[in-house]
Amino acid sequence: MTSIAINVLLDPDAATVERARAMNARLRENFPQGFALDADHAPHITLLQRFVRTADLDAIANAVKGVLQTEQSMKWGTRAIGLYALVEGSLGLAGIVIEPTPDLRRLQQRIIDAVAPIAVENGTGEAFAPRPDGAPIGQATVDYVNTFAGLRTGTNYHPHLTVGIGTRDFVDALQAEPFEPFPVRTDSVSLYQLGDYGTAQRKLYDLHRC
Repeated sequence: MTSIAINVLLDPDAATVERARAMNARLRENFPQGFALDADHAPHITLLQRFVRTADLDAIANAVKGVLQTEQSMKWGTRAIGLYALVEGSLGLAGIVIEPTPDLRRLQQRIIDAVAPIAVENGTGEAFAPRPDGAPIGQATVDYVNTFAGLRTGTNYHPHLTVGIGTRDFVDALQAEPFEPFPVRTDSVSLYQLGDYGTAQRKLYDLHRC
């Protein structure tokens, strides 16, 4: 059985993407080995990450489209409220914290329910888009996807927009800077294959245009 790690995600509006790329550029200056927000690392807000059979991708896309056809996308508007950092060793993964809303949580749960009958358990690193350097996918990324539907839903759903990797000191300083909240809107909904660090690396389907 061939499986693939997928991300059902919100594509944010141009103003939000511009802010994310500006922060990514700062992180890349600090740590050039980190990833850029580019065609292989799309800025996004995750709704659901799961492992599914590659042969079931059309069925997954159709199930999610069925949910989206009955939703009102203008209700998915929210705002960015701060920065987060996940630090491991000398490096940190930084991102923008997105305020969860009842509408976003309802949308997420409906998509989880639609995908659940077709999803598979206990995925491995082979299901991800390969890293450019050929290194294996980090186990933390694999574990994150395997537990996403159980641990990161409902009141535990904390939407965010990952912006890049920096050194620990730089990421800590970035997080300590004053942050002025700003509105975040959705341009579209897409289905991607995941890369390492939860990046949206390879677009598989355009699911909905807002």
